[in-house]
Amino acid sequence: MPTPITASPSATEIILIRHGETDWNRELRFQGHIDVPLNDMGHEQARRLGLRLAGETVQHLLSSDLMRAQQTAAPAAQQLSLSVLTRVSLREQNFGLVEGMRADEIQNLHPRAWEQWLEFREDHAMPEGENARDFHARIMGALGDIAALHAGQCVLVVTHGGVLDMVWRTANGLGLSGPRRSDIPNAGFNRVRIADAAVPTSIEILDWADTRHLDDLPAQPTYDQTRHLPKR
Repeated sequence: MPTPITASPSATEIILIRHGETDWNRELRFQGHIDVPLNDMGHEQARRLGLRLAGETVQHLLSSDLMRAQQTAAPAAQQLSLSVLTRVSLREQNFGLVEGMRADEIQNLHPRAWEQWLEFREDHAMPEGENARDFHARIMGALGDIAALHAGQCVLVVTHGGVLDMVWRTANGLGLSGPRRSDIPNAGFNRVRIADAAVPTSIEILDWADTRHLDDLPAQPTYDQTRHLPKR
């Protein structure tokens, strides 16, 4: 683990939330930039998340502009008496032509792209999509802007699983290649600190994948990238 970063009065705390469940999450489809709404379970997760956040001191609430993120943010906005400001820069990774597809559909329709996807290289993108390196740069830029605008404050950010993966890798000093290995549940609670807005990669994880507010709900669908790796 990286050495903990000393907090300063100008540090920015960011509560990061992955949106609630959608039908496409349940079907393990690549959602990307397609505007999919929450399903009934996702709305219940969002309601509980709002109650979980009621005691937090939060000065601003930002969300991806995609519907599933905005719908997740709505109950929290009500509890915190904050308006929701949307940012296109907080969207999920763009998966291009394969958005809306399951893994088996990609294998059938874009077999070469799927083979390359399983290499998990930072410079690879699905056809007409965004590679991990460009995605990471977009997200670090967005978080750097948030930290610069809201130094010394706490900001709630509702976004997507891939975004949280970029944050987790960066905070733990990992590269962008290789499959996702962090736990990123729908509507989970994550808290990080950015010590210096000029260096948005100076991220310290304070809390990660807290789902106590979702206890007793059915198990979440999980897209495990590692299960696609060749057996050794």
